[in-house]
Order: sequence, then C-alpha cells, then structure tokens
Amino acid sequence: MTVSTHVKNLSSDFYFVQDSLTDRENESIHDLRDYFDSEVAPIADDYWERAEFPMQVIKPMAALGAYGPLWEESRLFENSARYRGWAALESGRVDAGVSTFIGVQSGLAMGSIGVAGSPEQRAEWLPKLASGDLIAAFGLTEPLSGSDSSGGLSTSATRKGDTWILNGAKRWIGNATFADVVVIWARDTADGQVKGFLVTRDTPGFVTSKIEHKQALRSVQNADIVLTDVEVPEERRLQNANSFKDTAQVLRLTRADVAWQAVGNSIGAYEAAVKYTLEREQFGKKLSSFQLVQDLLARCLGNISASIALCMQTSQLLDEGRQSDAHSAMAKSFATSRMRETVAWSREVMGGNGIVLEYGVARRFADAEALYSYEGTREMNSLIVGRAITGKSAFVS
Repeated sequence: MTVSTHVKNLSSDFYFVQDSLTDRENESIHDLRDYFDSEVAPIADDYWERAEFPMQVIKPMAALGAYGPLWEESRLFENSARYRGWAALESGRVDAGVSTFIGVQSGLAMGSIGVAGSPEQRAEWLPKLASGDLIAAFGLTEPLSGSDSSGGLSTSATRKGDTWILNGAKRWIGNATFADVVVIWARDTADGQVKGFLVTRDTPGFVTSKIEHKQALRSVQNADIVLTDVEVPEERRLQNANSFKDTAQVLRLTRADVAWQAVGNSIGAYEAAVKYTLEREQFGKKLSSFQLVQDLLARCLGNISASIALCMQTSQLLDEGRQSDAHSAMAKSFATSRMRETVAWSREVMGGNGIVLEYGVARRFADAEALYSYEGTREMNSLIVGRAITGKSAFVS
C-alpha cells in the first residue's frame, strides 16, 4: 500500500488517521470534500427545512464515484473499505440527508445487487445506478416489522410459472418516492425464505406515498409502499438471494457505513461549535477562552477520535476478510451513541443560538436521532455483540 504524504486532514482528524489512505484514495476524498463543501453545504439547511431533496446533486456525485465504489462493475478505481468509510464520513459531515441518499443508492440497493445478483444482473444494473441514470431504493422495513425483519417479514412472494406475485407493505423506504427501481424483500410462500426482487416504479399495483412531518433527515424522501398483486418476472428476482442470511450480508456492509456517517455528523456539529466559540464574545472575551467550553469541545473531540479509530479498524477487518456482524454492530452502536453526546454538547456551547439552523448544529442535532435508530437500533446491535461475547442469543424468538 502506498501511503499518502500529501494529505490535507480535517482539524477533527486529531490523530491523522486519514494519512493511512493511499494517494489515489485521498485525491478522491479531497474531490468529494470540495464538492460537498462548495455545492451541498450552502443549500443543505434550506432543503432540510423544506423537506425536499436537492436532485441536482445526484449526477455530480455520480461523476465523483460516490455510488458503487465496492463493485468491479461500478467503481472508478481500486479502493479499500477504509476509503469507502471515509467517503461516508465526508458526506455525513456536511449533510446527513445527502449522505443517507448515497447510503441507500450505493450501499443498500447496489449492495443488494452486488451481493445477491447474478453476473448478468450486476452487469445490467450496477453501471446505470453508478452513473445516476437510475435511482434505487431498498425495501425491507415494514409497518409492523423493523428490528424483527428476519422473522417478522410479512410481504409475500408467490411464484406462478416465470412470474412472482408480491403482496404487502413497506415503510420508511428512503428514495422511494422518486426511485426508478426498488429492491423489495419478500417471503416466499413456498419455502418461507426471504428473497429479493427488483421492482420498477411503473409496475401495476406498486404505490408509494411520502411520509410527512418528519423532524429528522427531512430532506430524505422516505415513503410507505403498498404492493398489491405486483407481478415481477423471474429474471428480476435476485438470483443469489435465497434466505435472510443474504439480506443480512448486505446490512453488515452498510451498518459500518452508518457508523462512519455518524462520525461525519458529529464532526459537522463539532466544527460548527468550534467556529462559534472562536467568534462569539461573552463577559468581554471569546467563548473559546472559557474552561467549561474547552472541556465540552475536548469531550466532543474525544468521542470523534475514538469513533474514527473503531470505524477504521472495522473497515480494515473488512479489507482483510475478517469483519463479522458483531464488528459492524459494535461500530454502529458506539459511533451513533457518541454522536448523540457530541451533537448535544456542540449545541450546548452555543446556548440558544444552537437551535437555529444557520448556526450549523440544529439540523445535525435532529438528524442524529434518525442515524441513531436506522439500520439497527443500539439495543439490537448490542445483542449482536452480546451473542458474540457469550455464544448465546438473547433475541426474542
């Protein structure tokens, strides 16, 4: 591995962890950072407040290789899991909503095709999704099934000749209001196993409706989906998705990305807080000169540094083929928990101004709650880790 010697680190990368990326990886990270800072940051608050997604960023992010960097059919260059994690950090640092869009498009949807699709399906779909010519979503969660998706999934798939008939409902599906194709996970009525299907939005019986009045990730277009006798040809069944174990393989990859996104969200709030304390005066001097303020900032940086270290090692294990469900679960649980503390402390140093969007913390404070919950709650991830520790499952059966 060639280690970069020309790295421009974030000030919040206190231990210079980004130095471990290669020169080519750092070049890409800097391109992504420049784009997010110059094009996404200025519009993020406005789109968040209006609960709309900035569609104009989709194609430029594709040109920067934001979608599908893991897969041979869609990546711009050879890269590591450490690079892919840092890219998630960079997007999360500026806007968790845009970062979530990338996570759905690149991680969950393209990940499903990459993990469980046939070579023909990968060749057909991954390049189109990587270019942004098509938008995708990932339909797993249901109105009555979230944490218990492995056993509680009720959307059904019944085969009739070379056609599958899907019936059921999905909830909280990001990108679904405008996605061209949605990966729908459904239970085969013949063998009871969970399987994946590529359902295009123009399919009769497939209906989406936007979830309104959210107070976190407002720019993310989450939707309810209703499937009524939706017909899907066998060629659009993910050919290597034969049970929930294959779904879980996708989630193991993306759960670590959410941990990286959480670190990015923490950094965004922390950076805003530091800037504020260097400019704001109280009692005749800058806030940054007060002991209690410095203590809160030091706590924030400690959380960020510990989370970066844990996420980086989790990604390193993936590069080595040694990452387990428990590793990604620990990273997601820890990083999102520390994020909650960090955004709260960042808001605290701003006083009342911390709840106003223009000061850079309020949006991140709210979005933290969604990152904390989706792709496995803290409790569920703790049980995955606990099972690894004890060898005993404590999940309710």
